[in-house]
Formats: sequence, C-alpha cells, structure tokens
Amino acid sequence: MRERALTLAELDRPDLDTIDVGAGTGFATEGILAAIDAGRVLMLDQSPDQLGRARRKPTLDACRKVLGDAEHLQLSDRSFDRYVSCGSIEYWPDPQQAVLEAHRVLRPGGVAMIAGPLAPSHGAARKLADTWMLFPTEAEYRNLFDAAGFEDVRTLRLPAPWEDAAEATSGYAIAISGRATDEGPPRRSPATVSEAVDEAWTIRRLLRFAAGALAGAAFVPLGIVLNARATRKTKRT
Repeated sequence: MRERALTLAELDRPDLDTIDVGAGTGFATEGILAAIDAGRVLMLDQSPDQLGRARRKPTLDACRKVLGDAEHLQLSDRSFDRYVSCGSIEYWPDPQQAVLEAHRVLRPGGVAMIAGPLAPSHGAARKLADTWMLFPTEAEYRNLFDAAGFEDVRTLRLPAPWEDAAEATSGYAIAISGRATDEGPPRRSPATVSEAVDEAWTIRRLLRFAAGALAGAAFVPLGIVLNARATRKTKRT
C-alpha cells in the first residue's frame, strides 16, 4: 500500500525537499527514502514518543525531525517540493486547514500526496468506523484538495492488505495528490469535514468518546482475523 500510494507523490528526483507530515515512527518516510536523499527529508509529528522511536532507526538518522501540528505548520511559505502524509488525516480535527497548509508550504508546481482510510461501504462497518474516527469519502477527499487550490488532482484506491489488488472491488484506503499553483491557497475555504475540538465536555461527549474508544478496540481483533485469513490464502497459493 505504501509503495502504491507514493507513486502519486512523484518522488522522481533525489534532491526534492520533502516533508512527511504525521511521520510517526517513520514507516512512510522509509518508503520516501527509496527515492529521496535523507538530508532533504523533514519528518514532522505531534508525538515526542513517536519521533523518539524514529530517532532510534539508523535508516532515518539523516532526516530532520521536528514536533509540529499538521494544521499549523511552523514552516516558511514555498519551502518544499513534495508533501507526503500517510495514515494521519483521520486524526486531524480540521482536515481542510491542514490541506491549506500543505499548499502554503509547497513551491509552485510542487506535489502533495495524502493517503488515508475510506469510509467502509458496509452499513454496520460504516457506523463502527464513524464512531471511532474520521473516514472521509472519496468525494470529500477531492473537495479538500479542490478547496485548497490544488490542480491536477488525482486519486488511487488502495485495496486492503488482505485483498488481492486485482480482485478488490471496494476501496479500503485512498491516495490523493494535487499540484500547487502559483497563486497559492485561498485564505480559508469552508471545511467539508471537521471536528469541534473546543466542544465542552458534556455527558453526551463523554459517552461519544467512550463509544469511539470501544469501536476502535473492535477493529483490533477484526484486523488480526482478516490478516490471518490473507496469510493462509497466500500460503495455499
């Protein structure tokens, strides 16, 4: 999934200044380093613990690592050629603001690529997913990029790890990319999906938080079962 998603990032020269937003422990960064010089790569994440784990990986030694917020990048305008974010958008309270920031820090002609989950198509799974975290539709992903001023917006649906790519019919995740323009992003566009982080902690919100935690926990055994099934199928073939 990582390699397929990164094809949309157009990592076609080793000297491209590249930022990995929500880099975590560096799983996507390691894919970036297959094409980009490590000294040109900046890893950004909100979690000191995650970046601490990344610092213990020798393959990531030459990458710069900074604490930061995807929605408020403390970086200069037009300072990067490529923007990559994998598996982070579902945690952003205001994805539109983060995509606006992606455009702001890219040089004209630079490419942003974001990979994230798609809303499950099955009714029960959809309700479980929506309780847990943000699962945008493909149309909502496109709206985020269009509203931020990106051109040449492209998408690539990614099958689940336990699915055969040739046989997969429903999207498990998506990679979307767009090219930054000379004009720069608008000051602010209406958010298509967002979370009110300043909402008061009422009983209703506490119950929703508890339900989300339980829904997230339910995905752990589900993922284990599906991956085990895929492993058995691979061994048989």
